[in-house]
This record gives sequence, C-alpha cells and structure tokens, in this order.
Amino acid sequence: MSDATSVPQSHLKASLFGLGAFAVFASHDVFIKMLGGTFSAIQILFFGALFSFPIISVILMRDAEPGTLRPNHPGWIALRSLSGSIAALGAFYAFSVLPLAQVYAILFAAPLLITLLAIPILGERVGMRRGLAVLAGLCGVMVVLRPGGAEFGLGHAAALLSAITGALNSIVVRKIGANERTVVMILYPMMTNFVLMGLALPFVYKPVPLPELGLMAIVAAMVLVAMALLIRAYQSGPAVIVAPMQYSQILWAVFFGVLLFDEYPDGGTYLGAGIIILSGLYILRREAGEDVSSNRPVLRTRTRVGLPVGPRVGSLLKSGENRQD
Repeated sequence: MSDATSVPQSHLKASLFGLGAFAVFASHDVFIKMLGGTFSAIQILFFGALFSFPIISVILMRDAEPGTLRPNHPGWIALRSLSGSIAALGAFYAFSVLPLAQVYAILFAAPLLITLLAIPILGERVGMRRGLAVLAGLCGVMVVLRPGGAEFGLGHAAALLSAITGALNSIVVRKIGANERTVVMILYPMMTNFVLMGLALPFVYKPVPLPELGLMAIVAAMVLVAMALLIRAYQSGPAVIVAPMQYSQILWAVFFGVLLFDEYPDGGTYLGAGIIILSGLYILRREAGEDVSSNRPVLRTRTRVGLPVGPRVGSLLKSGENRQD
C-alpha cells in the first residue's frame, strides 16, 4: 500500500476515534445536566472523583518511571490543581442552568484564551493573523454572552470562568509537563478536586437514591472511556486532525438539547459559536504551520479544551511511551 493511500486512512481513523471520544464527552455532559437539576455541581464532582479513584489508581500503578511523588514545580502544580477544579465546577454548574449549546459556545473560547496566556507564561509570539483570529473569537464570545442583556446570568459567568481557568490549566501543563512525572501531573489535581469538593459537600449534600448514584458512576466511567478513545485518536493521526473534532460537540449539544430538554438556541448563540469555532480552527491551522509557533499551545492541548475533567490525554500518552521504552 502506498504512502499516499495509508496517510489519509490514518487521518480517517484518527478522526473517527476523535469523533467517538467527543460524542461520549457530549453524552457525559447530558447526564451532568440531568443530575444538575437535583444535585449541586459540588456533589456531582465529588462522587465523580470518588468513583474514578479505583481505575485511575490502577493506571497510575502501572507507571514505571522512577522518582518520588514530590513535584518539581510545586507552585505550578498547585495552580494546575486549583484551576482544574474551578474549571470543572464552573462548567458543571453552567451545564445545569444553561442550554447545552450555549455552554459549549462559551467553553470553545478556551483556545483563544490559551493563545493569549501563552504570551506571558510560555513566551509565545503571536503574529497579526493569530492576533486577529483571537480578537474575532472574543467578539464571538460577546455575541453569545450579550453583556448588558437580560439573559446574562451566573451560569454565563460560570461558563466563562471555566473557559479561563481551563485555558490556564492547559498552559500550566504545557509549561511543566515535560519536567514532571505522569503520576504527579494526574494525582495532585485529582486529590485537590476530591478534597475541595469533599470540604464543601456538607453544605450542599442531598441523599442520593441508588439510580442517581449509579448515574454518577456512569458519568465517571464515561470520562475514562472518552479518554481511551482520544488516546487512540492521537496515536492514530496528527493532532491537527484530531483537535478540530472537539467542535462536533456543538452538534450533539443542539441534538440533545432539542430532544431531551426542549432547548432551541437563538440566532445569537449560533452566530457567536460559528465565529468562535472558525477562530479556533484558524488558530489550530496556523499552529500546525512551519515557523509560526514554537510552543503550539493549543495544538498540544491533547484533551477537551476548556474542561479538564479526568486525567489528561497527554499525560497518559507520555506514560504509555515510558512503558514502551
């Protein structure tokens, strides 16, 4: 088989795995929205972390890389852990009170924010083209949020906070990921999320019937399934093929919103989401080019941009590479 044939096939395989991963993520968010009608986002996150512990612990036990559990960059690890918890909490709350498509439109601003944060933290140089793409994307966010309008509320603020802290989380990973053990990069954020949500749990706790408890366990399992599919996607093809697949979530959001929640996004949401997505796609394309970006912060964010829930794909990929060495 010639290279001209095999390369497109690998791209197709990567795309299909990516689409599958983000379809699972979108379904996961539907369950979050369902649970959010009864339970606090804090309680949902706590049980999600609790049910994830056994499987993630097994994954971490397979890490043969020598070293201690002490981070080389404790300050950055603390920032990563805290920003990840805030991003997840903000997104979970937003899912519970806003239409799915509107939440996604706001979270999709994360690549724009990553590009901006990469300038002071990574020393990234952003030229006029990417700068204009970021500016256009932020205008798209304003179209979705419509500041000053009657619709703007706490849910919108929570989604925007999630996008900002999720972008910060991604930049921190890009900053220190090469110098920290996989187990450190995964364990500290997981423990921080569990401890912080556990401390807040008594203030919001509601008894959980067995069916809802099972649904929370399914939510935790779905994150791991989606991560496994995303790992296969990045193993099958280049990041520039896989990363844009995240925008398929907006289609699932519209579908599930209409089917399950009687949500019909207005024209402003569609317009703003379109602007944001086009801006994000352009940034990905520019980062994939030669001599455009030395860091490629968005392209190398190998997880769900803007919503760091569960172990990061990049860390698990690095762990797999270490076991093969």
